[in-house]
Amino acid sequence: MNQAAPQPQRLARRAELVRRLGRLVDEGGLIHRPEDLVAYECDGLSAYRQAPLAVALPTSAGQVSGLLRACTELDIPVVPWGAGTGLSGGALPLGDGVVLSTARMNRILDIDLEDRTVTVEPGVTNLSVTHAVSPHGFYYAPDPSSQIACTIGGNVAENAGGVHCLKYGTTTNNLLGLQVVLSDGEIVDIGSAAMERAGYDMLALFTGSEGLLGVITRATLRILPKPESARALMAVFDSVSAAAGAVAAIIGSGLVPAGMEIMDRLSIEAVEEFLGCGYPLGVESLLLVEVDGPAAEVEEQIDAVERTVSGAGATKISRADSPEERQRLWAGRKAAFPAMGRISPDYYCMDGTIPRGRLPEVLERIAALSEAYGLRVANVFHAGDGNLHPLVLYDSSAGELEPAEELGGEILKLCVEVGGVLSGEHGIGVEKRDLMPCQLSDDDLDLQEELKGAFDPAGVLNPGKVYPSLRTCAEGRMHVPGGRLPFPELERF
Repeated sequence: MNQAAPQPQRLARRAELVRRLGRLVDEGGLIHRPEDLVAYECDGLSAYRQAPLAVALPTSAGQVSGLLRACTELDIPVVPWGAGTGLSGGALPLGDGVVLSTARMNRILDIDLEDRTVTVEPGVTNLSVTHAVSPHGFYYAPDPSSQIACTIGGNVAENAGGVHCLKYGTTTNNLLGLQVVLSDGEIVDIGSAAMERAGYDMLALFTGSEGLLGVITRATLRILPKPESARALMAVFDSVSAAAGAVAAIIGSGLVPAGMEIMDRLSIEAVEEFLGCGYPLGVESLLLVEVDGPAAEVEEQIDAVERTVSGAGATKISRADSPEERQRLWAGRKAAFPAMGRISPDYYCMDGTIPRGRLPEVLERIAALSEAYGLRVANVFHAGDGNLHPLVLYDSSAGELEPAEELGGEILKLCVEVGGVLSGEHGIGVEKRDLMPCQLSDDDLDLQEELKGAFDPAGVLNPGKVYPSLRTCAEGRMHVPGGRLPFPELERF
């Protein structure tokens, strides 16, 4: 840690930094007053907060290049920022660092219906892409629950998914090209609008890289024609494990629905109180299934799904007979996270991913862990691809944050134990950083850090994220022991 400069000298150096960075952006494009930095203290993982030194809001790749070049020369850490909706602390600022927000880079640059592509700047929201192409009969498939607010740059950085990722994939399956700016200011184009590419798959490397390799300044996305027809049904079960068994039966039958989601009793009741979307109360779990495609095929498939869930023990089955009813069913599922405020002052959201066949076992073991820790866990998840979202409910004012973190860590270790991974779509960030040795060997981690060094030799891009300071799973845990902030403020300025 650098020795703190005397206060007058420190303030003078801060002022000089602000002047230098301020010359690189448009008027109003640099935020540095303490009262204005409050909005950037955390991302969606609000349990940990830390104000940055300043926030830069460039409007072009050229401005991003200038900012990164200046910060690299000054050895100032840079944290890329989309909309701040991430849930793993991936955008948690550093006390001596600059947040680089792409919020002002929010233009849709090109819509090519013949090639079925859309090119956008990183600050365009997920749902805005679909709104832009919907009049032409197209849509953008990845649909995370925060799609009204989350941005394409953040979606790429975290490889975001959504409720329809079972059939249509996550961001990586719907991304064709990127423009990124490296830490030395170099602007690089990766991929293209073509369906195939030669050479190393650099596009895959940058997708899900969590802002550690470069800053995304443009993305070319694949769009799809709206399906001719879509039908959904809701099946009620006596247990979450029974609903999970129905998922296995549907996949085993050869059907590939557009989406399958499971919600347990806690989440059902919270959502129904919050939104009133028609979910039944007093039931242990429900399964939402949607199929889409040609009308004749959809009718045959929804009938097959109904027969399958009935055979798997569903106690009640209801179909959405209109587009409005179908949207209402999905609106409830997408409102599950904010609805938790109805039943708990705080919640911690996991996103471990497991093999589908292990769902019943894992859910039973999560219930046992919940009882052992004395904390409720609401289960909401993408059942089709095994991406779990256990919500650990706790009260930070009652000192329950650390037990909640410990329980979350045990759930993620369980996911790895059964052959899964620590994250399906939220990323590692700081949340799961010190659990990485539970999934990856020292050689794996060394290789990843070497890749990071190749693209960012100065180490200024999002330092302290993803790569653990501990290298054994036994020592690994969520965040850091004692609830300390992951990054002390280094008082260079």
